[in-house]
Amino acid sequence: MDFRLTPRQVRLKADARALTDFITAYELPCEERNGLPESAHAKIRDAVLDAGLQAVNMPAEWGGAGLTIAEQVTVQEELGRLTGALWDMVWRPANALRHCTPEQRERFLIPVIRGERRDCYAVTEPGAGSDPRHLATTATKNDRGWVLNGEKWFVTVGDHADFMIVLAAAGPDRAPTLFLVDKDTPGIEMTRVPRFMHTFVYEHPEFTFTDVQVGEDAVLGGIGEGHDITRSWFTEERLMIAARTTGAAERALELARDWAVEREQFGAPIATYQLIQGMLADCAVDIAVNRAYTHQVAWEVDQSSPDDRKTLHAKASIAKLAASEASGRVIDRCLQIHGGRGYDRSYAVERLYRELRVDRIWEGTSEIQRLIIANELVKRGSGVLDLPVAQ
Repeated sequence: MDFRLTPRQVRLKADARALTDFITAYELPCEERNGLPESAHAKIRDAVLDAGLQAVNMPAEWGGAGLTIAEQVTVQEELGRLTGALWDMVWRPANALRHCTPEQRERFLIPVIRGERRDCYAVTEPGAGSDPRHLATTATKNDRGWVLNGEKWFVTVGDHADFMIVLAAAGPDRAPTLFLVDKDTPGIEMTRVPRFMHTFVYEHPEFTFTDVQVGEDAVLGGIGEGHDITRSWFTEERLMIAARTTGAAERALELARDWAVEREQFGAPIATYQLIQGMLADCAVDIAVNRAYTHQVAWEVDQSSPDDRKTLHAKASIAKLAASEASGRVIDRCLQIHGGRGYDRSYAVERLYRELRVDRIWEGTSEIQRLIIANELVKRGSGVLDLPVAQ
């Protein structure tokens, strides 16, 4: 086994760190103003394009960076160091957009890749979160296409995006289907912008859809394919969450280590005290183990065949579950090491403490990840634990 980064990954890691360092300057303004002005968005957009890290999950022939999953994980680890969810300003179009028709690609996806448009994913509803079978948003066929009615919650980037990917139950069969919808279409209303415990550069608004008319060409990927397309996106996005939370935990450990070395109490640096040393060591273990597993599964996805899809879906759940919960433990220790300063919002450890909490909830709660893993074990045995075999 060779776990060394490839020369290309080394370059990508360095480029991503340089971009991260540039964006870090915007962390405190984002925290203090609950977002950034358009001028800052423009500067960061230009920096992303200059770094060549736009749309890392899209093919180079469409204008994306064309990275493998393992390469994307390498980049996301570095970006995960940012607070304020500034990592999301290095845009990754929703994987569902790979299913665009050529015409849809020109209208929606290519402008997103170029940084000219922004998408948002509208799936969650008041009664349909972890269980999408309770989908209440409907799409009714008429002579002009489809009419959408319903309500969506937690539409991340919904304030900044200009078009939406909306999951709705289509027709009398209630076939789960995705629709591409311009946000300024009549009948769409942003009804509420909740205030969450974290400060993110983008918001997660709630929307209502009242007799929203879209054309037949708004269907993304085919009638009834909405759940399968979304599920395939979850596999990759859960790996990216694992990578980002690992990167965030590493930054927190670096800050806590430096604080412990410099901070003196009772005549000596607190790093000389065994209780502090134990917390630092436990943090290093959590980070090292989860980094290794996340990279392993990312590599497996790159090498996989269609027959591996369900097992890899469960492995991505293991990575997301383990890394998100481990990062929570790490940041809790690192805040404790900082003492009262760790409770100060001008310190990155405080912001990370608030922000990492959501990673155990979105893109599938920790409890849902456990159910996915257990279901794989019950149906197919312990193959989810197997290492890949060389061919």
